[in-house]
Amino acid sequence: MNIGIYIYEQAEVLDFSGPFEVFSTAKRLAAQDWNVFLIAEKHAPVTARGGYQVLPHYSIDDHPPIDVIVVVGGVHTTEMHNTKVLNWIAATDKTAQYVVSVCTGVFILANAGLLKGLPVTTHGEDIPDLIGQFPELTVIDDKRWVNTDKYTTSGGISAGIDMSLFLVSQLQSLDLAKTVARQMEYQWQQSVS
Repeated sequence: MNIGIYIYEQAEVLDFSGPFEVFSTAKRLAAQDWNVFLIAEKHAPVTARGGYQVLPHYSIDDHPPIDVIVVVGGVHTTEMHNTKVLNWIAATDKTAQYVVSVCTGVFILANAGLLKGLPVTTHGEDIPDLIGQFPELTVIDDKRWVNTDKYTTSGGISAGIDMSLFLVSQLQSLDLAKTVARQMEYQWQQSVS
């Protein structure tokens, strides 16, 4: 199981660090065959929010096949118009088992044409922009995450941890997701509300 988390300049730190912690803890506790990694457009350090420097494991040109792709949020306005990245996400969607976003990562997935007609969510402050830019989406404003088949979108920042625990429950088991939350000393909001 290859779980790739896509990061970019000014990505929100907890948007990628939270899911990375959830999936890597699940791997350590029970899912030894999971490969959890960060991907960026290029092989170069990425400066996330607050000046946090991150070195991705792979670029979009040289990563292993992806089973789960997580597209994170942050200052997304430039990234959502990056044609090379949008084409890569659309191609990855064809073979990935799960395609998910944290926070404003939903804008990137939507601009890649993946979410038409689906219910989605994002950070509460970005709901009006999402509705305005993508009127074909059904935007839900009172859920921490929204799931339809292979697509899951979450609200902002810490909601990505809740969503990632939900994905662990889908990929492995509810028991493992609860164990991961306990190991992280995290109070999992298991309900989507």
